[in-house]
Amino acid sequence: MTWGNPPKFIPNLPKKGKVITPEQLASSGSEDGEQAALFCWCAMNVEWYPQLKWLHAIPNGGDRHVATAAKMVATGLRSGVWDIFLPLPIEILWADLIDKVRYHGLYIEMKHQKHKTHRNGGLTAEQVEFRDYAVSMGYYCAVCYSWEEARDILIQYIELKL
Repeated sequence: MTWGNPPKFIPNLPKKGKVITPEQLASSGSEDGEQAALFCWCAMNVEWYPQLKWLHAIPNGGDRHVATAAKMVATGLRSGVWDIFLPLPIEILWADLIDKVRYHGLYIEMKHQKHKTHRNGGLTAEQVEFRDYAVSMGYYCAVCYSWEEARDILIQYIELKL
């Protein structure tokens, strides 16, 4: 018994999707949307700034189920730690070549635009305490109220133009 020739296999290729832009992600107006927009921009620009490969978020805020929150605290969650970290030490030489500024890395705290005029720029007491500690340990810290502000800080930091 012969089966003959089977029908030609035609693969079911995935449809090409639309590229999501940082502007689309930020359009929600939320702090999370702004942060997602920043990471979207980073993914699109890691070829020009390879250091962005190691930029990461620190999930310390947000609403969670009690069991999830308890597990996260047990595994190291700390109140006040800032949202985003770039592990990139830099050294900036000032014009007189005498003074040097060294940073061990960059912390960014994302805040909603409405918090800009609040006390401490919207930072909680724990976030202020963390900022003060991080700065005293040689880290650069910046509060950003949009993904564009955070992008600009990242570029300035990487290009040593702070």
